[in-house]
Amino acid sequence: MNTQHETIITSEKSARVFWWELWEYRDLFYFLAWRDFKVRYKQTIIGVAWAVIRPLLTMIVFTVLFSRIAKLPTEGGAPYPILVFAAMLPWYFFSSTLQESSQSLINSANMISKVYFPRVIIPVSTLFVNAVDFLISLSILFLLMAFLKFTPTVKLAWLPLFFIQASLVSIGTGLWLAALNVSYRDFRYVVPFILQLGLYISPVGFSSNLVPEEWRLVYALNPMVGVIDGFRWSLLDNTVMIHWPSFRISLAVAFLLFISGLWYFQKVEQHFADVI
Repeated sequence: MNTQHETIITSEKSARVFWWELWEYRDLFYFLAWRDFKVRYKQTIIGVAWAVIRPLLTMIVFTVLFSRIAKLPTEGGAPYPILVFAAMLPWYFFSSTLQESSQSLINSANMISKVYFPRVIIPVSTLFVNAVDFLISLSILFLLMAFLKFTPTVKLAWLPLFFIQASLVSIGTGLWLAALNVSYRDFRYVVPFILQLGLYISPVGFSSNLVPEEWRLVYALNPMVGVIDGFRWSLLDNTVMIHWPSFRISLAVAFLLFISGLWYFQKVEQHFADVI
């Protein structure tokens, strides 16, 4: 009597197997990141200069609106353009990663339906190409600070930690929306609304110290508040203070978004090939 064996590939796996698979497919991270980088700047006139132009233009608009017209104060001894640019760095990193990761599974439908690999690689790979844009914009900020004769302090050494926090927020939110977007395509219309609203409720064009004290902890439920405050604290001078209770709340929300996003993504991953 012949016995037939059937092998079933499922996404339900232990944490050890999950992380081991990610290591085994590490070359795919590089391939997808390089592909996204080439697609983004293919047949563009000024190429990677967009990574410079976009935050610069936003900085100019916000400086005119909030500093010249609304007369909002700066923070510490930092010139207002530096205050805004320091906030634009993590915000554009977050918004670009979220927008691209939320659509990444839909854009890679053919790959998902034909071959097995850890699907989480697709949305996470968008972080790497946006990290390149972040580094380019950061170099422009240093040039701007040199031009305005503004010198950073030793607190600059903390900047990588706040970048990791921004990455947790970006990937955590991106994993949620990428997974939801597979089953509910309406979420592609929700993302631009989230980003547009988030830009104005996050302390990009103003200091979070302007928020009334009784609302600071509630305001910190927006995880980008802690990220932006952390960037300003590490980039600007020693007179810039950070509201640590609010920062701890934002940091906790960032970890919660990342852990819950990864959990939900793994939970529904096995159905992607069927519904995409």
